Amino acid sequence: MQSKRFFTARNIAFLAVLVALIVVLQLWGGNIRIGGTPLSFVLVPIVIGAVMLGPGAGALLGFLFGVITIVMGVLSDPFTQYLFADNPAATIVLCLLKGTAAGLVPGLLYKLIARKNGYVGAVAASLAAPVCNTGIFVVGCLLMSGTIGGFMQSVGSGGSVVYFVIIVMAGWNFVAEFIISAVLSPVVYTVVRVVGRSVGKKQSAAPAREPQAGEAVRAQRADGAEERPSRKALQE
Repeated sequence: MQSKRFFTARNIAFLAVLVALIVVLQLWGGNIRIGGTPLSFVLVPIVIGAVMLGPGAGALLGFLFGVITIVMGVLSDPFTQYLFADNPAATIVLCLLKGTAAGLVPGLLYKLIARKNGYVGAVAASLAAPVCNTGIFVVGCLLMSGTIGGFMQSVGSGGSVVYFVIIVMAGWNFVAEFIISAVLSPVVYTVVRVVGRSVGKKQSAAPAREPQAGEAVRAQRADGAEERPSRKALQE
């Protein structure tokens, strides 16, 4: 029953729009930069989907985000290319896991917190996405320290693997994602309220369902039984 309620025309259309936004933002969003740091907005539609449609939808959008990350990384990113060539299974699992968690966890947080305060729930969901995305990326890279060390040697980078992963690879990107999520969290809350009100108005304005033929016959019989006095009442 839950799957039938979820896969409605409205939800599918909304998911399609969010998927299109994820693709566009992942393909061209990196061109928006402050200095040398790219500004990534791709987590915003994932959080909106998780908040509006639930944790399952957020996980699905995050999973698709992970797939796009793998494809784009293998085609154009030297770091992902090296990881994929040296340890393809771990690279795929890492990308899919961090993307899925970036949609699933915000959806669960919002579902838990929004019962008491919708705005706080939206803010918590927005901030949880970059934390999950970057946190799992850092842990996964540290678990592949041998591969990371090989990449550092190939590009002539010195220092420790921990410094390279946390500061060089994740540092400023995480800061940028976190600030963007914090700034846009009111937008997420506004979208939730506007869409929720719109859906509520449509449902309240929907015409009443016409009774089926069988229901009409049963209703007529019930009315007749009520109008027909009983034999005992006539005798009295």
